[in-house]
Amino acid sequence: MNNINLADFFELTPDLVWLAGKDGYLKKVNRSVVEKLGYSLEELYSRPVKDFMHPDDVEITILNREKLISGEVMHNFCNRYVTKTGNIIWMEWTSLYLVEKDIILAIAKDITARKKIEKEVTDNYNKFKGLASHFKNRIEKDRKYFAYELHEELAQLVSVINMDVGWLNLNIDDLPVKVKQRVEHTSEVCKLLIKTIQRLSFSISPKMLDDFGLHNTMEWLCKEFSILNSISCDFESNCDEAKISTEIKIDIFRICQDALTEVLDYSRAGSIMIYIKEINNSIELSIFDSRNGFKPGLEKQQSGMVSITERATSINGSVTLYMLPEEGSGICILLPAKIHDLVTAI
Repeated sequence: MNNINLADFFELTPDLVWLAGKDGYLKKVNRSVVEKLGYSLEELYSRPVKDFMHPDDVEITILNREKLISGEVMHNFCNRYVTKTGNIIWMEWTSLYLVEKDIILAIAKDITARKKIEKEVTDNYNKFKGLASHFKNRIEKDRKYFAYELHEELAQLVSVINMDVGWLNLNIDDLPVKVKQRVEHTSEVCKLLIKTIQRLSFSISPKMLDDFGLHNTMEWLCKEFSILNSISCDFESNCDEAKISTEIKIDIFRICQDALTEVLDYSRAGSIMIYIKEINNSIELSIFDSRNGFKPGLEKQQSGMVSITERATSINGSVTLYMLPEEGSGICILLPAKIHDLVTAI
């Protein structure tokens, strides 16, 4: 063991190893550096290290070198170098500053193959994200068309029927009592049908989002839920909805729809509270039930929670279920504010 020569390891290791001064010039490199970069020793020693780097990585590398000299040890730092033939290779570095020698020891692995795989994965991820966004937008467009047909066509036809029934009641004298009662009943049914169509149209595609914005639409949704189900449902928000993209507004609305349905399907709900908060560049959507309408641990068994999770995941959102002892349960969803924040590098 005492006969081991560290200089042999320096030359034989497949990793790139070099010693560099604070002035940014190389002092000593091993054979792997020469083989990877393709420059001669004379070329490597005569130019500053930054000359061999990819231009886009020079600034961040210099900043990290300053931290290194101030005492930090650099682990897993990645940057790119340009070989003599013009190829770009990725390096992952572990470096430390040897104070007593006033020199930087740096050891790197060539991770170009790994970076190519990561890029392929990222490209596929972006492609499928784009497809998911396309199909979701297509569905919303179809919903909007269907809602329009319901509201503008079907509801109008029912209104015409109601007007005709009313005309009969006003213009035909001496209608038998039973016929008159049936006419009045038909008129009431028509009015109820119009309201039902309007409610269905809103549920399918809330035109209010375009006309009055997210906050007003959410207040209307909560009010409607309270009236129809006799359950208290309130909404609060402290965020500037101008910062939220139209796509995210639609997702927030759909998630709230699914969550309210979930409460009704799986629990004797208590009071519901929906909050929207702005946190840095993200939106926090919190839906709280004063009882236990949301059951952590069972979300995979519940189609509503699956739908909420899938919708949130499709826009890089995260879903957390929580319970407060004797106080209720809730869902917390963290969403990006803008559609351009949806795709991030893996």
